[in-house]
Amino acid sequence: MEENQPKTGKYALNYGLLVGGVSVIFGIMLYTMDMQYERGIAVQGTQIAIAVVGILLGIYQFKKANSDFLQISEALKIGAGVALIAGIIGLIYFFVLSNFIQPDYMDQMYEIGKQEALQNNPKLTEEQIDQGIEMQKEFAWVTYPIIIIFNILIGLLVGLIGGLIFKKQKPAY
Repeated sequence: MEENQPKTGKYALNYGLLVGGVSVIFGIMLYTMDMQYERGIAVQGTQIAIAVVGILLGIYQFKKANSDFLQISEALKIGAGVALIAGIIGLIYFFVLSNFIQPDYMDQMYEIGKQEALQNNPKLTEEQIDQGIEMQKEFAWVTYPIIIIFNILIGLLVGLIGGLIFKKQKPAY
């Protein structure tokens, strides 16, 4: 009798939506607290923790639904899928934030970057920094695919670690 196997895609989608939703709520929380420009270790650590917990939870729930069996390849698929879905949701939120909710968001980020560059590199002139910012503005669209790729790589890494932790092979009959 053939068992009804759960699908990794279903878990990747569900937990990707969950991680993406929690990440958007976290982003809205930062916005309401006027901390949307904060990039400190606490903010980044929280964002990574949300993703890691969501991916591991998705892998664990898949294992439970799969008669307590899990292959590393399944964990990798779930990890990458969760990260991809969450990344897309995060980028949609960022697009809405930076184009509709707070249209001057990117200008503020460039100004913060300029001030940090002036502090960290006193030998640079303001004109050199402005040139660098203009170049960043021209290539800003590149950040979207890079963010997605980075998310997927993190998802694969967490999926691998989760797969190694939760792995359990089906016995051969």
